[in-house]
Amino acid sequence: MSPRRGPLSAGERVQLTDRRGRRLTVMLEPGGLTQTDHGLLPHEAIIGLPEGSVVVTISADKWRQMRHQQDVDTDTQAPDRAKPWKSSRGIGGWAFTIMRPRLEDYILSMPRGAQIMYPKDVARVILLGDIRPGMRVLESGAGSGAMSLGLLDAIGTEGKLTSIERREEFARVAMGNATVFFGHRPAQWDLRTGDFDTLAADLPEDEFDRIVLDMLDPWNRLEQAYRVMSPGGVLTAYVTTTTQLSRLAEALRADGRWTEPGIMESLERSWKADGLAVRPEHEMIGHTGFLLTSRAMAPGQQALRKHVRATKDYQTDVDQGRPPAKSSGSNREREKEDLEDLEDLELRRVSDRKLRKVLRDLDHQVRTLQGGQDQKD
Repeated sequence: MSPRRGPLSAGERVQLTDRRGRRLTVMLEPGGLTQTDHGLLPHEAIIGLPEGSVVVTISADKWRQMRHQQDVDTDTQAPDRAKPWKSSRGIGGWAFTIMRPRLEDYILSMPRGAQIMYPKDVARVILLGDIRPGMRVLESGAGSGAMSLGLLDAIGTEGKLTSIERREEFARVAMGNATVFFGHRPAQWDLRTGDFDTLAADLPEDEFDRIVLDMLDPWNRLEQAYRVMSPGGVLTAYVTTTTQLSRLAEALRADGRWTEPGIMESLERSWKADGLAVRPEHEMIGHTGFLLTSRAMAPGQQALRKHVRATKDYQTDVDQGRPPAKSSGSNREREKEDLEDLEDLELRRVSDRKLRKVLRDLDHQVRTLQGGQDQKD
């Protein structure tokens, strides 16, 4: 999308920011009016200004005078159905800075149907997934369009984004948000509504360079994902819970056609810098989701896996996978064997030599402590 320059015009979304840092995003309309907590902002006073201008709210009385003067000048008596001054009577004089919103600002303020992916995660998906201009990208789960906006911006007009959204109303929200942000319906976006497996089955093989999955059960989509992915393509999945993360990672490993998954999450914390008061803000955006990436192997090739040490068995479930007692002897012997089986499942084995050293050190410290107490007595 080419950047918008020049004076602000009707049909654009603008961001109002006051001295306290509070933000309000509105779309400019001819004859429009925005009501704030500190008065009214006529859109006619904003349209035509350059970015970075400061505008000041007016009171309801001032607005009525302006409307009355317009009616006199045009010899009309247009009724004012909105009557915004009912809650803004006598307020005015509050300053706002006017800017065109950044992509991050737009994502956080745009209308939502489904929960959005946060800008910090959108940015990481684009970087981790190596999504660049001209690429062909498949997205599952458009939601409200936050990730779609980032992908469309990353691939540019030469790329192609194919999104599959299960719910038609969510698809309409996503397309509406993209149309408002870009100023037109993106020609490089093919937004389809329906089941992922059904619609993906009609897509050509090796069609996509990158795939982004944001859905409840991405592990059930790996077969179709591999079929339509070019060899070496990057799969990026966004999941919110550890159970989803574990199941997807194990499914990728069991499939054998995907490289060892990389897993990360992004935490965001803002800072305050005001003179000597330099410290983190009290609030932060903590866990929002996990990002998992993996790459498609060439057909007929198996992904390499690291060897797991025998003493590091973390695949067997302690309760369900423990082998039965080997001996039919006494209860004491069976308990000893069960204990040995459990020790084999420990992730951090301690050698007998190290354990003896730890015990000697602790015994020495205990004796020293007791000797000091005896002397006091």
